[in-house]
Amino acid sequence: MNTIAAKALDREGLPESTVVHPNDRRVRRSIRSLIARTLSILVCITLWQTASVQKWHFLVNFENVPAPSAVGLAGIRLIQSPKFQNHVQSSVIRTFAGFGIAAVLAVTTGLLVGRSKLLGDFLMTPLELLRPIPAVAWIPLAVLMFPASEESMIYITFIGAFFPILLSTIHGVTNVDQRLVFASLTLGASPFSVFSEVIVPGALPSIVTGLSIGMGNAWFSLVTAEMVSGQFGIGYYTWESYTLQNYPNIVLGMISIGLLGMVSSALIKRIAMQFMPWARKGGEMK
Repeated sequence: MNTIAAKALDREGLPESTVVHPNDRRVRRSIRSLIARTLSILVCITLWQTASVQKWHFLVNFENVPAPSAVGLAGIRLIQSPKFQNHVQSSVIRTFAGFGIAAVLAVTTGLLVGRSKLLGDFLMTPLELLRPIPAVAWIPLAVLMFPASEESMIYITFIGAFFPILLSTIHGVTNVDQRLVFASLTLGASPFSVFSEVIVPGALPSIVTGLSIGMGNAWFSLVTAEMVSGQFGIGYYTWESYTLQNYPNIVLGMISIGLLGMVSSALIKRIAMQFMPWARKGGEMK
């Protein structure tokens, strides 16, 4: 314990043993957070089980919705199936391929557009025209543009991820405190040093946010594309389960999409935090 803090507490008449260490507070907050998250999941599963078993029909019809118990049994059988593993592998490869291309192009374009008004005037008009078009609307044209369905699905994933990353990067660059830029130039920093050591680090939190959003959009776009033109993948598996009226597998496909998207976004944030030591708290990841 800090000696000065201990003496101050002694003067107030509090024993040193009653002081809570900051590490202990972090552990308690982590435990409370874990309990709250676990409890929320249990509540949702309980409501879902009750609604399915009792076949609730109020605004939402649960008569044909499989219960969590049925989905769990189907999941045990499905995890052991090599066919399902192939579906997951195909979707992961497509998602990260499209997302990786989108991340490189969007971050590079966003950094340049954010720093150059002339380049922004030249590029942003066509980009803003294309941005509102949903990824699903690109599917027919993507099929015509690319000879193989695999390439068209990666393109759809790229479209879904590109614009959130681009806009977040531009926002991060334009919101860097200009006083830091002027101070760096005053101290003799070159324009390249200002860009690499002031602009990029200052915009990095917004870029990470855009990457996380882009990853979620990439999964959404890919699943839609797989439902239309895929032969393997989680989206194709989910749609195939619907056409075969295998309802528990529909829910399994949806849960798989959610888990893969959540893990992918968490992985991006975890990696990005390694490049933002100032965003750490107490030497640990937030």
